[in-house]
Amino acid sequence: MSGFGRGGRGAALLKALEQPIRRPGQPPSPDSPPKDVPLDKAPPPLQPVGRGLQLMASAQVQAAVPAGRGFTPVTATSPSGPIPQQPHIKPEPKPVGRGSLLAQQPQQMRAPQTLHRPAEPPTQEMAGMTIQQPQEQSVVRKGTNGQQIPLSANYIALQSRNEGVFQYAVSFEPTIESKNMRFQLLGEQQHLFGKTRAFDGTTLFLPNKITEKTLTCSGVRPTDGARITISITLVAVVHFTECLQLFNVIFRRVMRALDLKQVGRYFYDPFNPIAIPQHKMELWPGYVSAISQYDGGLLLMFDVSHRLLRTDSALDFLYELYSKFGENRFQDMATKQLVGCVVLTRYNNRTYRIDDIAWDKNPQSTFLDHTGQSVSFIEYYNRAYGKEIQDQEQPLLIHRPKRRARTEQDKDAPEQVICLVPELCCMTGLTDAARSDFRVMKDIALHTRVAPSGRQLAIKKFIQHVDAVPKAKEELESWGLRFAPELVQLSGRKVNPEKIMFRKNTIVVNEEADWGREAMKERVLSAVPLQSWAVVVTRKDQARAMDFHNMMKRVGPPIGIEVADAQLLELPNDRTDTYLHAIRSIINPKLQLVVIIFPTSRDDRYAAVKKLCCIENPIPSQVINVRTISQQQKLRSVTQKIALQVNCKLGGELWAVEIPLKNLMVIGIDVYHDSSQGKKRSITGFVASTNPQLTRWYSRVVIQERGQEIVDKLKLCLQAALHKYHEVNGTLPARIMVFRDGVGDGQMSTVADYEVPQISSCFSLFGNEYKPKMGVVVVQKRISTRLFARTSKGLGNPPPGTVMDHTITRKNWYDFFLVSQHVRQGTVTPTHYNVVYDTMGLQPDHMQRLAYKMTHMYYNWPGTIRVPAPCQYAHKLAFLVGQSLHRDPSLDLSDRLFFL
Repeated sequence: MSGFGRGGRGAALLKALEQPIRRPGQPPSPDSPPKDVPLDKAPPPLQPVGRGLQLMASAQVQAAVPAGRGFTPVTATSPSGPIPQQPHIKPEPKPVGRGSLLAQQPQQMRAPQTLHRPAEPPTQEMAGMTIQQPQEQSVVRKGTNGQQIPLSANYIALQSRNEGVFQYAVSFEPTIESKNMRFQLLGEQQHLFGKTRAFDGTTLFLPNKITEKTLTCSGVRPTDGARITISITLVAVVHFTECLQLFNVIFRRVMRALDLKQVGRYFYDPFNPIAIPQHKMELWPGYVSAISQYDGGLLLMFDVSHRLLRTDSALDFLYELYSKFGENRFQDMATKQLVGCVVLTRYNNRTYRIDDIAWDKNPQSTFLDHTGQSVSFIEYYNRAYGKEIQDQEQPLLIHRPKRRARTEQDKDAPEQVICLVPELCCMTGLTDAARSDFRVMKDIALHTRVAPSGRQLAIKKFIQHVDAVPKAKEELESWGLRFAPELVQLSGRKVNPEKIMFRKNTIVVNEEADWGREAMKERVLSAVPLQSWAVVVTRKDQARAMDFHNMMKRVGPPIGIEVADAQLLELPNDRTDTYLHAIRSIINPKLQLVVIIFPTSRDDRYAAVKKLCCIENPIPSQVINVRTISQQQKLRSVTQKIALQVNCKLGGELWAVEIPLKNLMVIGIDVYHDSSQGKKRSITGFVASTNPQLTRWYSRVVIQERGQEIVDKLKLCLQAALHKYHEVNGTLPARIMVFRDGVGDGQMSTVADYEVPQISSCFSLFGNEYKPKMGVVVVQKRISTRLFARTSKGLGNPPPGTVMDHTITRKNWYDFFLVSQHVRQGTVTPTHYNVVYDTMGLQPDHMQRLAYKMTHMYYNWPGTIRVPAPCQYAHKLAFLVGQSLHRDPSLDLSDRLFFL
């Protein structure tokens, strides 16, 4: 570099990079010979000269691997859907000169180790270019109670040969606006830095350091032959633990190298489908994966997944609906059953959610392509994919991509839609009829319910497959990455079994956490005598209704429930209006319950009856499908369960567990998205305990527009619940525990920053002195983490009550995994609990034990469930309102579990 002839303008920066290496805090040695900057060293200080100062200021923004959506693919839209472009790391900044290019990077792209302060002399900024292990302290919330059990999990340690990656700023002179052109020009220079790279148009990541501190090269723009100068400048070195987004991009490249196709967020193998011909279905085997930083280090979460496809097309489904419902009801039923479904287009392996049906369009309709020319859908698909469309009169399916935040320039731009041809769309998922068909679900479960040993074998085969495919192996090795040969080994804890308290006896839960036999023999904790009730049934099902009535009188007394004779009302037909008229005619202030027996299952009839009994004339109701009570050998057990459910709907209590905390209120919140008839509303179920035993519940509903997940009206719900608690107990709760379901990882901070203050603001309405202690726990049940029990016979499912609160928990989070339920097939899925707010001061053991206790309190199942009971109650309430009622239920029923 001695021949470099210009002063200032980065010359000092280059000189600084040639200075001897020193560790932070070590004084510089001016006599040391120049050396390259290694990954764990820092250059000595220098005085700012020329534009080097501005470059150093910009390093604050650049010294990070992009976060958020940094490495998502850019897409353009065509009638067939988004057209994939080159991957990019972050949005392209508007170029304003070479020196200020780096300063334009968004604030949110900064990594944790970036310095968040105004620009300082380059001496300090250059010292920050040291690869060091981040010094963040993990949030340690580890319990000790319970029996130690050896576990394993579907996590693999990710090992790196290098300590990190090098980040470079790339500038073009004259400025190149086209990102594709930048990719092409930089790609022509790969002989200078190798094939292994990640480039987003402005920032380049390399596994190795380029010898030159600033590398200048040139290329020729093919469009006009202009010579372009390319400057590549080292701006940061990033520790490998901070390269999560980059590593996930690399791993996606590995999956593509294995010929796996991305469908949605995950990768599947369309070349080896599992056929289920008897049900016109097939399964694509695939994998779910994510690399992240955990308490145990950098880990790859890896699990087996399946994508269910139906071999019939959306057009076949439309034909079926037309033959079933006729011309008059066809369009209404097609809209109802197709809108909200997800289809897959096999010509590009992309999935789309159907938002509407364009009945006024067909494949002969035209649109403007990217060149501005008018082309029909028939011509487009034939030219682009070689597809011949047979039915030229079929309507088109509409998909509306999710809106992103609009800028001032495009806020008035028209809404973007994607039109799909039903004939080319493959249906995915299960219909309601298929879900209710035991044979269909059994045949699917044979392939999808993979045992722990099968999952372990699949993970090992995948790692072997990566080693066997040169392209995939090279992709990993070029970045210095490799997988550990075995799954992570863990030590978990099994908490002691709970005691279930009935009216006269107390039992200890068995190893499977199931007390179904005892629930059918023991007297319920609190019974409501059933003295005035009615049964509404069609004339042809009268005999079965009488069998059910007599069995109710027989099974009620042994469990402590008195059952009087019911009023039987026969109907001449099964029309919905006939049912509604009959129910209205018998409702009176003394009537406690209406039992409605349907001959067949029909959603519209069920919804009409529930609207009448929950809104118009509030009264507890029990709907029974006649098939449920038709088999005499099962009639007794079915009727026992109905009797227990009826007791809950009338305000009774079935069992309880010991709750050591006094003056405690437990709240459950869940959200159901109602997309019926294009409403796109969110229904929030809110359920709160009203007694010390946590056996009685108060419920409210909040209906919000436009599919919003985070609740807006929590304050009103909690205020009403606190009034009810005071009415029952004569005092307000001293502790409030909130279990919040239906929240993803990206919304954790929103719950803590938005919902918690809204809840807390309610307390002042009860006086300035009222300041209860509160905890807010986000409950996640749809996760890919799996825990395996290590036994002498191999891997198995861990028992109910298993807790895992280290190694695979998130760094800087207060979280734990809890296995609360027992499964007989496949692999059990733990539930992830994240404590986002806590002033209760509970020890981790107590927090975990409270969550486990609440999984015993769901009265619709005599055993433990996956989530705390108030979350499941809130889900049932929100589902009923979103699926059938579409309006707030009457407050007269709010103190009973009428929604079970």
